[in-house]
Amino acid sequence: MRTRIVVLLVALLSMGRVSAQYNIDRLITSGEVALHYEDYVLSIQYFNKVLALKPYLWLPWYDRAVAKFYLDDFVGAEQDATKAIELNPYIEQILDLRAISCIRQKKYSDAITDYTKAIRLNPSVSSFWLNRAICRMQTDDYDQALVDADTIIKRWSDISTAYSLKAEIYLNKKDTVEADRWLAKSLKIDPYNADAWMTRSYIALNKRQWQGADSCLTKAIHLRPKSVNSYVNRALARLNYNNLRGAMADYDMAIDLDPNNFLARYNRGLLRVQLGDDNRAIEDFDFVIKMEPQNFMAIYNRALLHDKVGNLREAIKDYTTVINQFPNFWTGLSNRAYCYRRLGMTAKAELDEFRIFKAQMDKRIGVQQRWSREKLKEMRKRSEINLDKYNSIVVEDKAEVEHEYKSQYRGTIQNRDVVITLLPMYQLSYFSFNNGVQGYQAYDSSVDMFNAKHNPVRKLHLTCNHHHTKLTDTQSKQIFQIIDLLSAGIAEEEDRKVRADLLLQRAIAFADAQNFSDAIADLNDYLSIETTSVVGRWARAVYQTLLNNYDSSKGQNVSMKTAQAEGDFAEAIKLAPQNAYIYFDRGNMFAEGKNYERAIADYSRALRIDSRLAEAYYNRAIVYYRTGKLQEALKDLSIAGELGLYDAYALSKKLTEEQKQ
Repeated sequence: MRTRIVVLLVALLSMGRVSAQYNIDRLITSGEVALHYEDYVLSIQYFNKVLALKPYLWLPWYDRAVAKFYLDDFVGAEQDATKAIELNPYIEQILDLRAISCIRQKKYSDAITDYTKAIRLNPSVSSFWLNRAICRMQTDDYDQALVDADTIIKRWSDISTAYSLKAEIYLNKKDTVEADRWLAKSLKIDPYNADAWMTRSYIALNKRQWQGADSCLTKAIHLRPKSVNSYVNRALARLNYNNLRGAMADYDMAIDLDPNNFLARYNRGLLRVQLGDDNRAIEDFDFVIKMEPQNFMAIYNRALLHDKVGNLREAIKDYTTVINQFPNFWTGLSNRAYCYRRLGMTAKAELDEFRIFKAQMDKRIGVQQRWSREKLKEMRKRSEINLDKYNSIVVEDKAEVEHEYKSQYRGTIQNRDVVITLLPMYQLSYFSFNNGVQGYQAYDSSVDMFNAKHNPVRKLHLTCNHHHTKLTDTQSKQIFQIIDLLSAGIAEEEDRKVRADLLLQRAIAFADAQNFSDAIADLNDYLSIETTSVVGRWARAVYQTLLNNYDSSKGQNVSMKTAQAEGDFAEAIKLAPQNAYIYFDRGNMFAEGKNYERAIADYSRALRIDSRLAEAYYNRAIVYYRTGKLQEALKDLSIAGELGLYDAYALSKKLTEEQKQ
C-alpha cells in the first residue's frame, strides 16, 4: 500500500512537471506568434511571464531582445541578448542581434567583438564579415577593414558591396583614383548597388562636379528611397547649379523621413531666406535651436529674420544671446542698436553704439551682407563656428555613406514603405481598431446578435486592422485580465450553454493575445455544444489560417490544417451565405496559398454582397497584379481609393512604377 502511494505521488509530481513545461512552451510559442505578426509589446508580455518562471532559459531572453530591437529599444535589446549569450554562447544569431543593436548605438568596437565571435562559430555567413568590415572602417581601422573586404571578395566574389566598401575605405584614405577603380568593379557586378552610387556621389561632390553628383544620388535614392543623407547631399548639389526648386523638394523629403535632421532643417531655413519665405525660415531655425540651444549660428540667423519681419523684441533677445557669447561681435551690436532705436529705446541703443565707437574699428560695420546665390553656394563644416559664415550652407565634418547592414534583423517596422501585401482578415476583437476606410463601418448581424443576447464581458467588434495597430501595454494587461476572468467563470459554470458562451468569449480574448492554439482549443469545445454557430466556425477558420501562416514560416507542412480551415469556411458560408466578410477572409486564405483564381472568385462574391467593401477591391487588385493583370489591378485600386481606402492610391502609384522598371 505504501509503495503504491509513493508511486502515485511520483506520477503526480511528474505530471505537474510535464504540465508546467507544457505551459512554458505554450507561452513561448504564443510570444513567438505575436513576434511573427509584429505585435512586439504583446510578445514582450509573454516572454516576461516565462522569464518570471524560468529565468535560466536562453530562448525567451533572445526572443524578448528581438521584440525590443524592433521597437527601437536597442539598449534593452543589447541587455537581453547579453543575458541569452551568457546562458548559451554557441548560437551565432544572438551575437548577430547584439552586434546590430550595438551598431544602432554606434558602439562599433563592441559589434566588432561580437562579429568576431560569430565568425568563429560560423565562418560561412558573409554578412558577419561584411558588417565587421564596415564597423572597422567606422573606427578608422582601415587596414583591417581592407583585410576583411579582401577576404569577402576572395570567398564571395559576387558580393558587390565588398567592392564598394573598399572604394569607400580608399576614399577615406584620400585615394580617389583607387576608390573609383573599385567602384567600377562593384557596379559592373551589380549596377543596383546603392552604396556604390552613394560613394561615387561623394567623389563627385569632392570634385565639385555638381550635376554628376546629382545623377549618382538620384540612382542611389531610386534604389534606397529612405536614405536621408542622399536627399541632403543631392540638395547641396542642386543648390550649386541653381536648381533651387529641386533642392527645396529634397530638403522637404529629408525632413519628412527624419524630422530631427539638423542639416536639412538648417539648410532649408537658409534656402527659404533666399526665396523670401522669411516666416517659414524662422520656423526651421526655431526647430534647429530647440534641438541645439547653444547653436549661435542658428540663433544669429533667426535674429536677422526677426529683425527683417519686424519682430524686434525677439530679434533683440537673439542678438543678446549671441553678443553675450561673443562680446566683440560688432555687427550684432550694431543690429541690436538699430532695433532699440526703432522701439524708441534710445538709451540702450546709445550704449551699444558707444561700445562700437570705443572699439575704434577701422572697417565699415553694421551693414548686413546681402543674400546672393553666390553666397548661398558657400559652405562651412558643421563644427565650424564663424559668424562671418552665418549664411553659408552647412555640411557634415566628414562625409559618410549611410550603410545598410546585412542582417536578418533589418530595422524598424515603423519605417517601412508601402508594401505590396494583402490587407488582413476581418475577425472578432475586444478592441475597435481604426480600419482606415473613411465612411465605412463593418457590421454583421450575427456579431450584433451575440452582443445583444449574451452580454459578453466586453463588447465584441468586427475589425480589419489595416495599419497593424498593436495592443498597447495597458491593452495587453487588460486582455490577460479578461482571460483570467473568463477562465474562472468557465471553471465554476455548470450550465453547458452558458459555459459555451464563455468559451467563445475566451477564444476571442486568446486570439487578441495572439494565442491561436488555445483559441482554437476553446472553439473546438464551443462547437461541440453549439454545432451550428456561424461565429464559431468563422472564427476557428480565421485563427487556424493565422496559425498556419506562422507554422509555415517555420517550415512546417500545414496542408492538413489548411483543409480544416477551408472546411470551416465552407460550413460558415452554408450557414450565412450573405456574409461578405467570410468570403473576404476565405479569399485571403486562398491568396496566401497562391490559389489566385479561387481568391478572385471569393473577393468578387464578397463585392456582389457588399459593393462598398473597399478591402475586397484592394486585395483583389493585389491578386490581379500577382497574376500579371495590371490594368484590372489599377481599376480595383481606383475604386478602393474612391471608397475611402486612401492607401490604395499610394499602392497604385507603386505598382505603376514597378511595372515601368
